[in-house]
Amino acid sequence: MTHAGRSVSILGVTGSIGESTIQVIEELRAQGADVPVEAVTAGQNLKVLVEACRRLKPRFAAVSDPTQLAAAREALAGLPVEVGAGPSALEEAGARPSDWVMSAIVGAAGLAPTMAAVRRGALVALANKECLVCAGPLFIEAARAHGATLLPVDSEHNAIFQVLTHPERVEKLTLTASGGPFRTATREAMARATPDEACKHPRWSMGRKISVDSATLMNKGLELIEASYLFGFPSEKIDILIHPESTVHSFVHYVDGSVLAQLASPDMRVPISYTLAWPDRAAVSAGRLDLAKVGALNFESPDLSRFPALDLCRNALQRNAAATTALSAANEVAVDAFLESRIGFLDICRIVEEAMTVLEEGDAGLIAKSPSSFAEVVAVDQAARAAAQRIAANLAAA
Repeated sequence: MTHAGRSVSILGVTGSIGESTIQVIEELRAQGADVPVEAVTAGQNLKVLVEACRRLKPRFAAVSDPTQLAAAREALAGLPVEVGAGPSALEEAGARPSDWVMSAIVGAAGLAPTMAAVRRGALVALANKECLVCAGPLFIEAARAHGATLLPVDSEHNAIFQVLTHPERVEKLTLTASGGPFRTATREAMARATPDEACKHPRWSMGRKISVDSATLMNKGLELIEASYLFGFPSEKIDILIHPESTVHSFVHYVDGSVLAQLASPDMRVPISYTLAWPDRAAVSAGRLDLAKVGALNFESPDLSRFPALDLCRNALQRNAAATTALSAANEVAVDAFLESRIGFLDICRIVEEAMTVLEEGDAGLIAKSPSSFAEVVAVDQAARAAAQRIAANLAAA
């Protein structure tokens, strides 16, 4: 089945990925394609959820906050849509019978709804990093056991997916990174950075949490972890290059010396449409790449002294899945604290590193081995958040 007639659900419809997904669906519908929408979910942004429901006409809509059920029902009263609220409603959205599911809920909150889609063998377009970062081996095994297909949406992983023609003949993978807003900034300037400055990404339009992750390069470290779990390559076979033009999205290096790359304008409609139409391709009006206008493609190695997040992620990956879970959870807490101006920009990685040490040395060795169940994943996640919150509070009080 191609995208024509493929029913969809969007977990996380109100963010930038959700909006880009809506645009792709609307464009395909304008071309005459039948793209019915089964379910959409939102965090707490009812206004955007209502607008998405008007545009998409889904059968089911859910908000994450159970106390907003009455408000959601009232806001959506004029539309023929079932309404739910709370974590169970998000899971219901993932479980409902659509062919293709966009997983775009930010953070660990996206894990359970996405797993609901995996367990029914859906095509799952992964834009949520935490599904793999927090539960990579368990998530991959569940997809295999239930016959689900994982289609990466991150531009870097989507690029690899498009050119990974002979996995058994690959020497290494290279993920590219724009370098974020502080690519050439000194540590002194980074220490003074405000949340608004950190969110001014030079190439992509993203939510504030992901924008901060891009500024620290934590985003790229998390993508390294994702790539390892998704494609089955160890850390030492995955490189990272800074590429300010964001034109080459990844490289695949083969044993004969060939290097294949996927190039495109920095427009998320490209990977989204690819996963929706896969194994076909859809005609969408995403920006066309003009190499003459780009003029030059530049690459440089990341400065690990200014961007310690990369080593934190690589070390966690080399340890086990519990460590990657803890790292992701602690980072979420640290980024929230920064966005609320309670800590400085450089404190983000400090909090993550200290939280990892707490879990390794003083918290019953929670990251000593990989989780064997999703309950263990949740336990590690919660412990890491608690440790990061204590550390962030101490820093804020200092």
